[in-house]
Amino acid sequence: MKELDLDRDKLPTERALGLLWCVESDTFKFNISVKDKPHTRRNILSMVSSIYDPLGFLSPLTLPAKLLLQDLCRNKCSWDHEVPQAASEKWRKWLTGLDKLENFRVARCVKPDGIGMSTQAELHHFSDARDHAYGTVSYLRLTEGKHTVHVAFMLGKARVAPLKQTTIPRLELVAAVLAVGVDRMLRKELDITLNSSTFWTDSQTVLKYIANEHTRFRTFVANRISVIRENTDVTQWKFIGTKLNPADLASRGMSADTFIKCSKWTHGPEFLWKSEDEWPQNPLEAMPLSQDDLEVKRCTAVYSAVIKTQNNPTWQLLEYFSSWNKLKRAVVWYLKLRNLLLALSVNRKMHWKVSPQSQTRSQSKMLDSKRKAGKNEPGSQCISLEDLMRAEKAIIRFCQHQSYPEEMAKLEKTKFVGKGLRRNSTIYKLDPVLEDGVLRVGGRLSKAAMPEEAKRPIILPKHIHVSTLILRHIHEQLGHGGRNHVLSQLRKRFWIVNANSAARKVISKCVVCRCVRGRIGEQKMADLPKERLEADLPPFSNVGVDYFGPFETKRGRSLVKRYGVIFTCMSSRAVHLEMAHSLDTDSCIHALRRFISRRGQVTCIRSDNGTNLVGAKRELQDAISNWNKEKIQNTMLQKGIQWTFNPPAASHHGGVWERLIRMVRQTLNSIAHEQPLDDEGLQTLFCEVESILNSRPISTVHEDDSDLEALTPNHILLLKCHPAFPPGLFQKSDTYIRRRWKQVQFLADLFWKRWTKEYLPLLQERQKWTTVKKGFQVEDIVMVVDSTAPRGSWNLGRIIEVQPDSRGLVRTVKIITKTGVFVRPVTKLCLLLEGAEKMTKVTSQR
Repeated sequence: MKELDLDRDKLPTERALGLLWCVESDTFKFNISVKDKPHTRRNILSMVSSIYDPLGFLSPLTLPAKLLLQDLCRNKCSWDHEVPQAASEKWRKWLTGLDKLENFRVARCVKPDGIGMSTQAELHHFSDARDHAYGTVSYLRLTEGKHTVHVAFMLGKARVAPLKQTTIPRLELVAAVLAVGVDRMLRKELDITLNSSTFWTDSQTVLKYIANEHTRFRTFVANRISVIRENTDVTQWKFIGTKLNPADLASRGMSADTFIKCSKWTHGPEFLWKSEDEWPQNPLEAMPLSQDDLEVKRCTAVYSAVIKTQNNPTWQLLEYFSSWNKLKRAVVWYLKLRNLLLALSVNRKMHWKVSPQSQTRSQSKMLDSKRKAGKNEPGSQCISLEDLMRAEKAIIRFCQHQSYPEEMAKLEKTKFVGKGLRRNSTIYKLDPVLEDGVLRVGGRLSKAAMPEEAKRPIILPKHIHVSTLILRHIHEQLGHGGRNHVLSQLRKRFWIVNANSAARKVISKCVVCRCVRGRIGEQKMADLPKERLEADLPPFSNVGVDYFGPFETKRGRSLVKRYGVIFTCMSSRAVHLEMAHSLDTDSCIHALRRFISRRGQVTCIRSDNGTNLVGAKRELQDAISNWNKEKIQNTMLQKGIQWTFNPPAASHHGGVWERLIRMVRQTLNSIAHEQPLDDEGLQTLFCEVESILNSRPISTVHEDDSDLEALTPNHILLLKCHPAFPPGLFQKSDTYIRRRWKQVQFLADLFWKRWTKEYLPLLQERQKWTTVKKGFQVEDIVMVVDSTAPRGSWNLGRIIEVQPDSRGLVRTVKIITKTGVFVRPVTKLCLLLEGAEKMTKVTSQR
């Protein structure tokens, strides 16, 4: 710092890297020092990067150096080797021109003194592209009145084209997108009121792309057009000739001599200094976009033909019914209607053939009597067995003509059994015969002592709906019998091709059979929760809790019930037992407080969805909030407990403690021998059982004496079942003997190392539920399993929500029944029907 006399002394020049601010003239200038370094790719990049030009004043000048670097990159030149002679000459020539920048000046102020406060300001952005580079330049045009105009340089950018060859229209579009980005940035940074911006380009193709309203483009063009249309309006884009476009200098590049002499880059094009009437006119307002453009997405016409099988109205009638008897009865009435219409048409023909003059009175009476007989015929009002047989025969004839047209046509011509049939026909081996227009099995049982229908059963394909109705009808007649029983009854009259698989499919979809014999849902066994896999935590950090009992204890002369509360560590499998005097919430809270006071802070608790445990969660959370308000410190529960409840009726989710409860019962029975105890004796008994269970091995027990003893929970709880220590551990100089707390820490670390190596791998295998099953879906109809009630009285429900796990497998669902909405695991559900469209079949078949 130095003192200056602002009236006499010359103002200094402020420096910012290579950019200089001359305070005296209020202009920017450049003073770039060129160092003599070898012409390598690294030194060239270092020199180009050292030019500090944040506003892009020298963009046309630095572009040739960037293109040179791109050529060196394309030719894979080394970083520290001399560049080729041609590139070295270009670089030397470019460096020589940098000394001439001493005379280059750019005014810092964009608003001169002659412009007042009532100035209108607008931004003009110019963009251009060539095969090797593209660039933009922006100017701020200030106008006051009609004659005062000032244009100031704002920002310039020049970028090299990517190495991957692309078309010039695409590069022009990229330059236009760059101009839009510059406009957004300048509008955000300039603290002046700006009118609508104007965008100039010399690419007619880009203007057509932007103005397009109907044609679809390829992805590259479509994405950039969407950016332009979102941030600008079509009316803001104008056409300018290449000679008038200052952005052409940024995309072409300039030498130092030309750059200093050219004023169009820093002062803008001449027409911006004139009135708007003298600006270039846009000649593309009415020019449409050519459909032959390479960027226009071609419209591919795809002609698809939908072939409908069984689109005959008769097929629609046959597939409408879900019962074989209902279908036959419907066909009976259709046949009666057809016969009545035929009779009426015959009578009408007879009436018009005889003239009124020659028709006698007796003939008229005979025709009237026939009409009355047709109306009052008993068969027209009720259905007889003959009508049903006739309808069945008509149904079978139609199905056979539609399914085996070639076979029936050849049999009608040849009149021989199976003659002329194709060998690849599905009924070739049946030696079919045609009897009374019905296709029957020829076979080898013509001399057997069997009914004629059993020797010559009717042939039907398995894929038609009529075959399904017949199988379903026989299955229901036999009291929902098995597959072999259904097939034996079927072949007394019908022979369905591949009837075995068709019968299996019908029986598998029978709702009644699913209700009686359906399998309960299951899913592949889930991964273990993270609480069971976390090591290096204090015992009982992650806990599973459950109730068991009751136990009768003596109190005076009466007997009272007591309950056991089991707490198990999810990681070390250690057990802690507490006695609860009742099943209410207060007793559960007391048991939890005793457990936490003796075992330390609990991070996570998992439990079944019992009523008392739900209440404990609510009251425990209230208590925690009160403790936090009173600012109680050093309390284990101050940070709160994450309590997770298993889905209702999902006991297998708590297998960790359910198995231990069984072990507790076995140990209690073996010790107590069903002897009545008092409260003190029961509590003592719980402690003994707890000690026994915590000494059980959780890893593999080896018979070899040289192996390590089995790992038990007491290794981490009591540190008394000593593991095998390394040699020299108990020497006099050992530090673990001197410092007890270090020895305890060492034993804990040793336990978790052995736990990770010996116990954790034992949890890898899945003992059951090893395959992924088809999951339940929304709108499935299910039965809710209730182990306390017979299978036939289980409630029906509809799934309204599925809850998949992290792997996407559905393990828990929410169902709605006649009694309410429940959450149940898939192991408590039996699938009846898939989808809500089959809800009507549930009520009709059950």
